[in-house]
Amino acid sequence: MRNRSFVLVSLIAACGPTAGQSGDDTSGDDAVEPDAQPWVQGPDATPSARCEKIDLLFVIDNSGSMGEEQTNLATNFPAFIDVIAASGLDYRVAVTTSGVDYTYQQQLPIGGSIPTSIDGGDNGAMLQPSACAMTHRWIDATDADPAAAFSCAAGVGTDGPSDEMPLAAMRAAFDDRMLDGTNAGFRRPDALLGVILLTDENDCSYEQSVTLSFAQTLCESQMEAVSSYVGFLDTYTGDRGRWATAVIAGPGPDACSSTFGSADYAQRLDEFVTMTGTNAVFSSICDGDLTTGLAAALELFSAACDDFPPID
Repeated sequence: MRNRSFVLVSLIAACGPTAGQSGDDTSGDDAVEPDAQPWVQGPDATPSARCEKIDLLFVIDNSGSMGEEQTNLATNFPAFIDVIAASGLDYRVAVTTSGVDYTYQQQLPIGGSIPTSIDGGDNGAMLQPSACAMTHRWIDATDADPAAAFSCAAGVGTDGPSDEMPLAAMRAAFDDRMLDGTNAGFRRPDALLGVILLTDENDCSYEQSVTLSFAQTLCESQMEAVSSYVGFLDTYTGDRGRWATAVIAGPGPDACSSTFGSADYAQRLDEFVTMTGTNAVFSSICDGDLTTGLAAALELFSAACDDFPPID
C-alpha cells in the first residue's frame, strides 16, 4: 500500500497551483500515479467500523493579519474537498471565526475599575454569507458547487476581535449556538466530527468573569484551561474516537515567518493537540502555503475514520 501522506499531499498539489506559486507542470517523484487512491483505508481498519460521514468545522482567525492565509485556504480547499468527495464519505463543512465577544473589569491606578467590552465576534455562529449562495449554514456533499461555496465563505475578513479565541468559538458552535438554534441541524451523531483551527496567534479563550490589574492584559493568565475544551468534545461526541482536530498555527517555540507574514507560538493550541493525542495533528502556518497543513488534516481524519467507534 502506498504511503497515505504521500497520496494526500500529491492529490492536493495536483489539483492546481497554490497562492503565490506558478502553474508550471512538474514531473518526477512527486507526480501522482494514475492508480493512486485518495483517502486510503488503513490495513488494520475493519469495514464495519469505518465511518461513512464526516462533519467538518473550520475555525478561521479573522483578526487583522490573516488576509493572505484566508486567500490561500480558499485556493487550496477545492483539492481538499475533492479528496473527501472521492472517498465516498457523506460530508458537511461549516465555517466560523475565532472572534468571540467578551467583557472584563480593568482596575484603575487610582482605585476602582471600569468595565471593558469587545464586540463584533461571531461567537461560534456558522457563517452563511448571502453572497455565497448557501442554502444553510454549512456546505453539503450534495450542493451544486461545494468548493466555490467554501472559497466564498472562507473569506471571513480581518476586522474581528484582536484577542483570538478559536477554542471558545469552537465550543460555542456546538454548545450555545446549538442551544439557541443558530447551528441546529449541522451535527450528526454518527459522523466523525473534524475541527480545523487556523490562526497566526496564540489562543486567548476565556469564559469567566475576570478583573485585570492596571498593567495586566487579558491574554496573560486569565484563559480557560485547555483541558476543558478537550473534555467538552469528549462529552459532546460521546467518545474521544468520534472527533479529531487539526491545528494550523505557529509551531513555536519562537515566532515563525513565511510569505504570509509572522505567526506567534500557539502554545495553548499545541497543548490542545498534545492532550487530544492520536486524533490530533499540529501543522505550521509558516510552511509557505497551506497545502501541507490541509494534507495532514486529511490524513488524520482518514485514520480517525478507520477507528471510528460504532454507534450503539
